[in-house]
Amino acid sequence: MAAAAPRGVTMSKKILTLWEGEKINEADARILRTPATETSYPFDKATKEAIRALTKAFLDREEAVGLAAPQIGIGTRIIVFRTRGFDDKDAERKKEDCEILVNPRITQQRGEPVVGEEGCLSCPEIRVEISRYPEIKVRALDAEGQKVSRRYLDFAARVIQHEMDHLEGKLIVDYDGTAFVPRKRQEFFDKLFQDK
Repeated sequence: MAAAAPRGVTMSKKILTLWEGEKINEADARILRTPATETSYPFDKATKEAIRALTKAFLDREEAVGLAAPQIGIGTRIIVFRTRGFDDKDAERKKEDCEILVNPRITQQRGEPVVGEEGCLSCPEIRVEISRYPEIKVRALDAEGQKVSRRYLDFAARVIQHEMDHLEGKLIVDYDGTAFVPRKRQEFFDKLFQDK
């Protein structure tokens, strides 16, 4: 059976955002809010290209610790995240310092959820306090299509849970935690959150 091409594949490296300045990005929001679809194995040409495009977009952004395919307009269940050097902002970004998961599923969550502040490239200028599990187990395919089952702890677990939210069309603004916004933008964000 032939694999279907991933829905919404656009190889733009632009990060989609819910807003820009004082304007809501309706087209970006529609894509970001659409749940991503699984891809089949063996990976077809479109899936391989999606993996390459997502990896490049991630490596091009020094501030990113993780990125999900929907954030660059690709409606496929793929995430990429940094595996080491989270605190080293000056370190050169290398492909071997990141991990790619295709069709990831959390199969186990352990520990008491921990509240932490999160930012997001698709929700610029704000940070939200979100409760996440400190230990998760994930089953997925790697970039070569091999089955993997891995355990992630603490910050890596938080990053993966954040990126997997993107695969469901969920963003940090959807959580009820305290939001931290720049004072000069308070009026815009007050209106945005009232409309929620």
